[in-house]
Amino acid sequence: MDKYQMREVIAKRAAKELHDGDVVNLGIGIPTLIPNYLPEGISVTLQTENGAMGMGPTPAEGEEDKNLINAGGGSITLAPGACTFDSATSFAIIRGGHVNVSFLGALQVDEKGNLANWIIPGKMAPGMGGAMDLVVGAKRVILTMEHTQKGNPKILKECTLPLTAAGQVNMIITEMGVMDITPDGIVLRELHPEFTVEQVQAATEAKLIIAPDLKPMDV
Repeated sequence: MDKYQMREVIAKRAAKELHDGDVVNLGIGIPTLIPNYLPEGISVTLQTENGAMGMGPTPAEGEEDKNLINAGGGSITLAPGACTFDSATSFAIIRGGHVNVSFLGALQVDEKGNLANWIIPGKMAPGMGGAMDLVVGAKRVILTMEHTQKGNPKILKECTLPLTAAGQVNMIITEMGVMDITPDGIVLRELHPEFTVEQVQAATEAKLIIAPDLKPMDV
């Protein structure tokens, strides 16, 4: 499975977590692919923390509007009925608990649901952005990420990088499977058919709990 296929698998599976009417915030990277795979009959409202509610599809090349971007600087469109507002209003929406699901990437996540996704010490970083508000304010936090980074596990017993937030992650979706964060640890609920349980555990530092009803990943 190449990088493009991995991103596609993750985004397609993540889209199945959405319900009609959800307000959704998409982080940069893999999360921005999720709207391409929404199930039929599902209508969601996409929010971006730099100040828009009701994002539309990505504009075609050459049709970008320099005034319309998401929080990561990527070009967006606005769907009919969309509105824009200042950052204070945007973060009031987030902190007020009005976002149903936030999809984010991660540098590290651990078995307690701690998330590190904003800085590697010693490297330049523009800042945390809205991540710390999103992981606390959203009703569900789902990580969509590759399972490893250059062969190194990203799902750990304990994060070693500075945390974005503690104990806020609900679910992890990677190219290998779907995992829930529970009080007992990380439960592997779905397994991609190309991998074995042993391969997933070998790529994961944290000890996985295998669900008794483990099923194939819905891709």
